[in-house]
Amino acid sequence: MPLNTQLTKLLGIRIPVIQGGMQWVGLPALAAAVSEAGGLGILTALSQPSPQALREAIRKTRRLTSKPFGVNITLLPTINPPDYEGYARVAVEEGVRIFETAGNNPGPLIKYFKSQGCIVLHKCTTIRHAKSAERLGVDVLSIDGFECAGHPGEEDIGGLVLLARAAKELKVPYISSGGIADGRGLAASLALGASGANMGTRFMCTVESPIHENIKKKIVSSTERDTVHIFRTLHNTARVFKNKVSVEVVKIENRPGGAKFEDVRDLVSGQRGKLVYENGDPDYGIWSAGICIGLIDDIPTCKELLERMEREAEEIIGKTASLITPRSRL
Repeated sequence: MPLNTQLTKLLGIRIPVIQGGMQWVGLPALAAAVSEAGGLGILTALSQPSPQALREAIRKTRRLTSKPFGVNITLLPTINPPDYEGYARVAVEEGVRIFETAGNNPGPLIKYFKSQGCIVLHKCTTIRHAKSAERLGVDVLSIDGFECAGHPGEEDIGGLVLLARAAKELKVPYISSGGIADGRGLAASLALGASGANMGTRFMCTVESPIHENIKKKIVSSTERDTVHIFRTLHNTARVFKNKVSVEVVKIENRPGGAKFEDVRDLVSGQRGKLVYENGDPDYGIWSAGICIGLIDDIPTCKELLERMEREAEEIIGKTASLITPRSRL
């Protein structure tokens, strides 16, 4: 019996799992593999150097799968913002109808997508931001707990509490994000009222993931203690893998008098992080990883991973249901 949720019905997928947007990782081969396996693959728009390059990536993905897939557009705090409108327009022109948004001030982007008849999933780290996105008309909210890779917000609230609050306070469907890597996490998400789960780090460690094999092996050999937060003192917290570079960034941030972004700019360069995935040296730069690395012990295909998660979740839900015994009426 398949897991039938609001998410699977809305997106036309079989397994309620989404591969969230990941810089330098959400490329056609991975997105297509996730969709083919029954989940929802997502291309990361800003991994492409231009809107036209995104157009080609969408076409390549469509050659690899006939199943639904989406595009992520993350709004980043930057002096020279990317051409967000151009990326959005190209994706819509190419027939994409599912979008994942994240970051600050997504209103104009959400308004545009909804005007084009698209489905919008928006990622939030607080319930108040989720409510704000709900008012903007998003279809699904991705509730990002403190366990996640990347930016967990500044309030340090774990997914267990965030998801339980979401069940009480949100009107639209929501999914869990952060700390999910197996069927147990998916089953727990559903028990907490979510319609599915979003995974990033777990999909990094699959056969179809475009990152270097050495980095996948490093994830497998690591534990939940092998991540660290950088930019805490700059109020732009990010969870990344604990390596020589990230430890040095934290050291600079904690020195007397604090630090400015300029003090760590060269260390945290996005291009250095990209090269980690290309050259396989885990200490070359900053790269994102969630604490769910402590749950990852193999490198399966996306099909193997999702089928296993589906099976595990069904078994766990069945065992949980068996805990209920009829009360005696005597």
